[in-house]
Amino acid sequence: MSENNPNYGRIRSFSRRGSRLGDKYAEVMAEFGDQYVIDYPQGEAQTTIADDAHINLTKEFGRPGPLVVEIGPGSGEQTMAAALARPEWNFLALEAWSPGVARCVNAAVREGVRNVRIMEVDAAQALPIIFRDGPDANPRARELWTFFPDPWRKKRHHKRRLVSDDFAATAALVLQMGGIWRMATDWADYAWQMRDVVQNSPYFSNPFSSKNPDPADQGQYQGGFADRWSGRVMTRFEKRGIEAGRKIYDVEAIRVSG
Repeated sequence: MSENNPNYGRIRSFSRRGSRLGDKYAEVMAEFGDQYVIDYPQGEAQTTIADDAHINLTKEFGRPGPLVVEIGPGSGEQTMAAALARPEWNFLALEAWSPGVARCVNAAVREGVRNVRIMEVDAAQALPIIFRDGPDANPRARELWTFFPDPWRKKRHHKRRLVSDDFAATAALVLQMGGIWRMATDWADYAWQMRDVVQNSPYFSNPFSSKNPDPADQGQYQGGFADRWSGRVMTRFEKRGIEAGRKIYDVEAIRVSG
């Protein structure tokens, strides 16, 4: 285990699945992968980045610009819609599943966007390295998106959930002061956990504190759920939740000093 990055050896917030791409996506990756996918020196485990790696995001995008980081973009619906709406912004998507990366590249090619880059990497482990402090530090993001992360539904698996008190410190490292961490989930107990993480973090404030209470709330606090953000598109993950009769929760956190 690396002594420099405590996220090596941690319990991962995602599960590895089959990575066979099929002919369609294999062809897309062969032709366009180099344009969209950021390569990096491998770390000590699969989908981890070396502790001493330096990713120059300005160079990778070919320009400076306001930055958004999305964790778990799925098939890229949200990423591509936002990239088209904000062509002057840069969008970095972190996806740990090879077919997910290929689908995002395919979506970028289909939509003709040029302001998206994708990394096949464990976000929790990689983000502290990508956004480490120093003279050559990357510019901090204006927004961080964690939309419909794996809920790890069984209680004994809740420790695998990405949004946690420890990850809040990583989220703070990614964001500039005043930056926004946007989250959404269709699992009530994960929503309560997200809200509690924000409320308990010295790095964030909740502009919706005590608002939009959930009568079933079993978390530490009451309310604190955001109105649905107008910039969040309806993805297949949200549709599945709605079709299953689940409520959609949004949580918003503002980066403050701490």
